[in-house]
Amino acid sequence: MSRVLVVDDELSMRELLEIFFLKEGHEVHTAADGSAGVQRLLEDEYDLVLTDLRMPGTHGMVVLERTRELYPDTPIIVMTAYASTETAIKAIKMGAYDYFTKPFKLDEVKAVIDKALERRALVLENRTLRQKLDSRDRFGGIIGRSQRMKDVFSLVRRVARTRTNVLLLGESGTGKELVARAIHNESERKSAPFLVINCAAIPENLLESELFGHRRGTFTGATTDREGLFQAADGGTLLLDEIGEMPLGMQVKLLRVLQERKVKAVGDLRESPVDVRVIAATNRDLREEVRAGNFREDLYYRLNVISIELPPLRERPSDIPLLAHHFLRKYAEEFHKPIRDIDPEAMRLLVRYPYSGNVRELENLIERAVALEEGDRIGPLSLPGNLRFQSQGPRPVEPVDSVELPESGIDLEGVVDDVERRLIGQALSRTGGRKKEAARLLGITFRSLRYRLQKLEIKSDDD
Repeated sequence: MSRVLVVDDELSMRELLEIFFLKEGHEVHTAADGSAGVQRLLEDEYDLVLTDLRMPGTHGMVVLERTRELYPDTPIIVMTAYASTETAIKAIKMGAYDYFTKPFKLDEVKAVIDKALERRALVLENRTLRQKLDSRDRFGGIIGRSQRMKDVFSLVRRVARTRTNVLLLGESGTGKELVARAIHNESERKSAPFLVINCAAIPENLLESELFGHRRGTFTGATTDREGLFQAADGGTLLLDEIGEMPLGMQVKLLRVLQERKVKAVGDLRESPVDVRVIAATNRDLREEVRAGNFREDLYYRLNVISIELPPLRERPSDIPLLAHHFLRKYAEEFHKPIRDIDPEAMRLLVRYPYSGNVRELENLIERAVALEEGDRIGPLSLPGNLRFQSQGPRPVEPVDSVELPESGIDLEGVVDDVERRLIGQALSRTGGRKKEAARLLGITFRSLRYRLQKLEIKSDDD
């Protein structure tokens, strides 16, 4: 139930709208002029304000200004008996959500008001998400509140207390390096170095030198002795990223270092002891690589003492708003832009996008949007066209070509209600009664689902 304020100097109009809103299940307050409307606003907050523009004394523009000043997220709809495009445009520029020209049809009013209230609900939900982004939703530099990410956080905490090797699995862009850094920072090694090497980015003839070091004169260009990353990370942690790309010859040498905990620089006859925790990361299926002969089985088991699998972003959509707002704050500050929010429609598109590049792709999308946006919130038009198109894909509308009208006719509203009742019941069953998740499956807002539950008299487990 929403709280609505109607400001109009015509008694008949106030009574008409009061009856309409009460019938829709809302709480209604009325004011007979602009001064009384402003006083109402000073006393309480409303989910929606409808105000006439032409009134004796304090006119509707003042009500609009005071509402925007006191409650920026409250949608305002203006009404006027004068079909003045200039007045309507001025009101919209001042922040009105929409306008009606009297006389109007109540079904048109209902459609606009429902959208306005849904928009407010999404804005408030986004604000709540931003405010609740606390220590429970982040671990190190990793952000998420989905159950799968909570499981990752829990495993990282337990693994960090050990000295064993760890294998991080997951698609590119899921945050494997962040997890490796979190393991290091939570461990007793946190005061020692944390170093990273991408095994796919270094030619095979240089990789051994990068890892183990070399002696002067060993090869062309080796003008001085140089320690490798294992020696540099002594006492700390070394992340071997893209370990699945490491050549077989180097795999043999890495296996020996992991077994003996000693390294031998290229061109040296002596071995030096090292105390390094190794974390390996890959987006490949190493078991399949072992079967294909591309990865040594003994090295796989040496690295895979404990494995942590990071879920792709498309499998944890509840984390997308948290991440999006995090990146928004980051790039708004970096670009010195006063962008503080994401439009509900833009957020809907972001949540439904499949993200082949995972969190890294989401960050790039938000960075682009902040760079292009000229207003105070990211809107749909600041997002790439392919995102707006692909976001429509995951929820296709079922064809209805096979539906036929019986000769005797049907009760259309009854049939529609029955279909809605069945689909809502299935969604609630699939989500274990979690209404927000059910609303997401149905492609509607949480407020819209609550309205339908009341209308169709559907009881859920938590009622």
